[in-house]
Amino acid sequence: MAEEELNYASVVFKKKNSSRPEVKKEEETVYDQVKVHNDGRTELVPEKKANSRCFQYQHLACCLGTFCLVLLFGIIAYVIYIATLKPDVTQLEELKHNQTVLITENENLKRDNKNLTQAYTVLDNKVTNLTAENKNLQLKNQQLEMDKKNLTAQLENKETAEMELNISRAQWSYDQYCKINDETNRGCQDGWRRFFQSNSICYAVNNAAPSDQRSWEKAREDCRGKVSDLVVVVNDAEKKNVTENSWPIDGVDHGYWLGLRVEDGKWKWVDGHDLTDVSWIQQHPATEGQCAISFRNGWKSVSCTEKKPWICKKKGLTL
Repeated sequence: MAEEELNYASVVFKKKNSSRPEVKKEEETVYDQVKVHNDGRTELVPEKKANSRCFQYQHLACCLGTFCLVLLFGIIAYVIYIATLKPDVTQLEELKHNQTVLITENENLKRDNKNLTQAYTVLDNKVTNLTAENKNLQLKNQQLEMDKKNLTAQLENKETAEMELNISRAQWSYDQYCKINDETNRGCQDGWRRFFQSNSICYAVNNAAPSDQRSWEKAREDCRGKVSDLVVVVNDAEKKNVTENSWPIDGVDHGYWLGLRVEDGKWKWVDGHDLTDVSWIQQHPATEGQCAISFRNGWKSVSCTEKKPWICKKKGLTL
């Protein structure tokens, strides 16, 4: 390549408003490198290069413009996408919120369903129990109806039997009381007597043989079996009659049980009254387990377990 020459030049820039150019005292020197070819063919090379560079610049500018245009369209598309996506995001958030609410409601419904299932189970068990109880009550009711029917039949039979018994008793009473020819003992059963003609009190003096004599309790049982009780003396006149009828048996004065014994440290009659005159009893100290007997010479206290004859008393039939 030929040697290059260096040319130097001074360049002065003018302003539009200035009337005339002024040259500075000291001008700055601008150096440029200019290549000079001695050969005439070498002068066409820079022009070709310049045209090539211009074409490249145009191509680059075209590509750059196309890129910018594509970028612009991309930005616009992105903005449009974002603009259209924003409602979708809002809707998505709403859907998420609704989903959360629905999940909460679902959990509440599951819990309520569980509670209702448990309550239903409890109620079902109660219904089962009540059904069983109702069945038992129905069976009991049927049994009661059957019992009622049986009791009604028994009651009718009992009424019939009582009617027959009353008829029999009436006949017995007639036979016992009305056929007695002795006016002295009229109104008393056979084997009973009246001590006083002024009243209808009947007495049965059970002068049993020694082998048939009884303790105080057994003697009272016999009197009760005859719808009576051991004699209760209410006054001195009755005491006198009871004593006079307490005669000896086979010459032995055994004494007869009276309805009088010691209870809680006191002499008491079988009708619940206290003995008002303790002087009626010989050896009268009230000792538990002691009962009173009547004999010809008066009354005295003996052990209730001794065996004696006895006197019963009851109200006679008024004719």
